[in-house]
Amino acid sequence: MNVIRALLTTLAFSTTASAATYYTVQPGDSLATVAQKANMEPATVLKLNGLTSTTLQVGQKLNLTPSAFAKAAPAKAQATVTTTTPTAAPTAPQTVVNAPKTPATSAKPVAKTSTAPVVTPTGSSAYIRSAANRFLGIRYVLGGTGGRGIDCSGYTLQVFRTLGINLPRTASAQWRSGVAVSSRNLRAGDLVFFNTTGRAASHVGIYLGNGMMANANSYQGRTVIEPLFSNKYWASRYIGARRVLS
Repeated sequence: MNVIRALLTTLAFSTTASAATYYTVQPGDSLATVAQKANMEPATVLKLNGLTSTTLQVGQKLNLTPSAFAKAAPAKAQATVTTTTPTAAPTAPQTVVNAPKTPATSAKPVAKTSTAPVVTPTGSSAYIRSAANRFLGIRYVLGGTGGRGIDCSGYTLQVFRTLGINLPRTASAQWRSGVAVSSRNLRAGDLVFFNTTGRAASHVGIYLGNGMMANANSYQGRTVIEPLFSNKYWASRYIGARRVLS
């Protein structure tokens, strides 16, 4: 039976003459499982195919070709290396001449860099997305906090627990955690809150950056990644965000 499943998965992938790779959705597939087969993140599959929902249809063809900018990166890296090499020689003598003045000015920026939060979001963004992906595809169950079922605050609780942070159990209690953040200053890892029942903070999700969030969606019946402000339903019910990651 496993051999047959492996054969069906292999046949589901197709490659065109232009080296573009496509996958045909099979019964039982979800966005998370398809992304795992292609060694991609679910959000990447959404962007490649211009999808606004994580719901897949059997027979649907998905483009799983690596993005063009990923291929361009090595070329830029090589160009940087070749231009840096010739300029390093003439620059070295000048740096030695100015050596007495350089330590005095460089000592202050070093102290500031160590405390600046600029480096933290870059390093933690991928880590947060990876933590959120670990709990994707779990079915929605009100009051659930485990693998058999999970709700919105149970999902955020589990994700942040893997990051070493213990959140309160409910969305309303999480709304009182951390510090308030404006929508213009959102960054990956911020908790985003919504009024879906007529009372404040009845739903919570995790902002992942690039206008996307991860949450346990009761309408779709599982944990998903989906647009935040470009989705009219969520945009009209958004009430604010809280930052619990320093």
